Amino acid sequence: MAKISFYLFEKSPERRVQSTCRLCRKISKQHAKIWIYCADVDTQQQLDDLLWEFDPSSFLAHGIDQDTAPICISARLPNASEWIVFNFNNQALEQVAQFSHIIEIVENDELAKQLGREKYKTYRRLGFTPQTFKL
Repeated sequence: MAKISFYLFEKSPERRVQSTCRLCRKISKQHAKIWIYCADVDTQQQLDDLLWEFDPSSFLAHGIDQDTAPICISARLPNASEWIVFNFNNQALEQVAQFSHIIEIVENDELAKQLGREKYKTYRRLGFTPQTFKL
């Protein structure tokens, strides 16, 4: 069964792209494949730029629409189930069972929190119990 994790920023002003980079660094040490599902081209470029410069001591190999890279940023979902998927879109992923792990990052602002609550409800309706990590 797929795992769903919500990272909820209650007090931190950290942006979703920065927290994604931090989590990617941590997850990539476990040699997991990471897919950042993001339809917004500007956000894709922000992620691409930040992954280049995020950690000066180690490069996070990645690419936009490069499904052979350990970290892929794309407006489409992956075809294989071994990916850990960061969902940057405004709706929950209905195809939950297709992936090993879905990560939702909720920034500390009202709109993000409202979208996060709706996503959480959708996952529950689909029969999943997401884990929440408050940061």
